[in-house]
Amino acid sequence: MAVFQFVFDNIERITEYTANHFSLVLTVLFFSLIIWLAVGLVISKYDRFASSVIALANIIFIIPSISLFGLFVTIPQLGLGRKSAALALILYAMMPLVRSVYRGVKSTDKSVIEAGRGMGMSAMQVLFQIQIPMAWPVVFAGIRITVVLITGMATIATFIGERNLGRLIHHGITRGNAEMIVAGAVIVSLISLFLDFIMGKIEKKVTSPGLKRNINFR
Repeated sequence: MAVFQFVFDNIERITEYTANHFSLVLTVLFFSLIIWLAVGLVISKYDRFASSVIALANIIFIIPSISLFGLFVTIPQLGLGRKSAALALILYAMMPLVRSVYRGVKSTDKSVIEAGRGMGMSAMQVLFQIQIPMAWPVVFAGIRITVVLITGMATIATFIGERNLGRLIHHGITRGNAEMIVAGAVIVSLISLFLDFIMGKIEKKVTSPGLKRNINFR
């Protein structure tokens, strides 16, 4: 009951933090999709770059988040707050998005590609009319993972001045306030579960039954 009382007493502050959290997640997701889906498509067509790009994505992903956030804070043009947080999270989104696009496009049945070429399709037509549609379930799975990943990691941005739900957890720990910690952790968890649920529903709507069967069979 103490947790519910804390939420009730601080509803305005929690609403502000929640709105900021969503704003950061959506901003990062928007730029991540534009950048990393394009990169994934490029390396799927030019294999000589694939191993280097994926290796870079893996290296970035294993860097402790607080270290990367702190590194960007030292850059004068970024400093404390939203810019450093967004840039770090965009880089963390590189690995799941680039790998899902690359693996999805590369997993396209070679016989289908050859059939398209036999019908006179150009390389770009094969990519956009055959490979990308068939890779979509794998790509969307990567997007879904990225959304949940960003939502959770965004809480750490509170250490560099971002006013989001991570601040409840941080302040709760420093003040020894269990209600504040639980409230922050539960709200972030519920948001992650909600976004994952929404993404799952979208995935079912935009993925054809035939492609689902192919993915399950594999």
